[in-house]
Amino acid sequence: MKANLERGSFPTENIKINISGSKSESNRMLILQAQFPNISIENLSESDDTVVLQQALKILKGSVDIHHAGTAMRFLTAYFSAKEGAEITLTGSQRMQERPIGVLVNALKSLGADIEYLKNEGFPPLKIKGKSLQKREVNIEANISSQYISALMLIAPMLPNGLKISLEGKTTSIPYIEMTLSLLKNLGIKGSFSNNEIEISAAKNVENTKLIVESDWSSASYFYSLVALSENAEITLGSFSEDSLQGDAALVQIYNSLGVQTVFNSSKKTISISKKKIELPDSLLLDLANTPDLAQTIAVTCFGLGIGCKLTGLHTLKIKETDRLSALKNELEKLGATIQIDENSLNLEIALQIHPNKIIETYQDHRMAMAFAPLSLKTNLTINNAGVVSKSYPAFWDDFQKAGIKCEIENS
Repeated sequence: MKANLERGSFPTENIKINISGSKSESNRMLILQAQFPNISIENLSESDDTVVLQQALKILKGSVDIHHAGTAMRFLTAYFSAKEGAEITLTGSQRMQERPIGVLVNALKSLGADIEYLKNEGFPPLKIKGKSLQKREVNIEANISSQYISALMLIAPMLPNGLKISLEGKTTSIPYIEMTLSLLKNLGIKGSFSNNEIEISAAKNVENTKLIVESDWSSASYFYSLVALSENAEITLGSFSEDSLQGDAALVQIYNSLGVQTVFNSSKKTISISKKKIELPDSLLLDLANTPDLAQTIAVTCFGLGIGCKLTGLHTLKIKETDRLSALKNELEKLGATIQIDENSLNLEIALQIHPNKIIETYQDHRMAMAFAPLSLKTNLTINNAGVVSKSYPAFWDDFQKAGIKCEIENS
């Protein structure tokens, strides 16, 4: 599937788009609902990752294939390990089998988990036999992926004695840990996070609770990019909250410096984003250690605006759906960018022109497709394997066209 994007201008009328629930919130809530079936959830994400996780949680014995869903791999590894009676072979796509899981597996084994590698040490697929994990203290490296930490936090209520997690090294993506803790507390489960230590109490039951998933701020970022690259645009997005649990809500402040104004409507749970006239910086300097999923969108936006950027805190991008730093470098250079990367950062120089009619590869990464799409306001583009967006935002191309962008989807 290809998306052929024709260069065009943004329509003048206010566009209204409803974005589905946050994948990050949805996946955490589903793990909690599996433990406490009296929880109900509204506005679940429609993403492939969430659908796969939902289906996997119905299985107690047999094989579970989560395809490209990294969050599902981490959360299910912990969940099945602590689920008495579970006998699961947990596998995924070829890329998933290249993404490390050893840090989490080692932590779970130290709690008494029964996990076996079926191919390569430190990587999926895994053979898991669920059991009651009696130990209550665990150490884990904190600078690899916050999802390992959240995976442990989410199973803490299942453990007879709860869980105390000691974090080693500098903690990455702290907002995602705080999101997990907030969701636990919303259910009445006691927990704390301070001085590199997390403590979560055991819980046999919770009160009947309805959880409502906020719309996904990561998905909203692509419309922020559209507005930033436009001459004069306004989009209304729902449904969002000013006191969001999602770390990627930081894009409100980040894009303010790129000429995008955000107005919250608390009664309607919407945001209106519009272009404002400002003098852009020559270069943007950002530490994205807490919001690494915004890196691709920000880098592409800066390139399209003709400004530079230095983005740091990107060490986790190497183990995502693809090596996102290398992928960004490859595709931006096609368009005329001068860009340097290392293990932790990306440095984009000012570009005075954009090469037209280039084909962008997505590397099986949903965020590559969506991050580059807004550049169609500046040049004609073709995006290969455009259907990969279904991993997190299945309605992306439909919503993109609602925003007035000329987009021809070619199935092949």
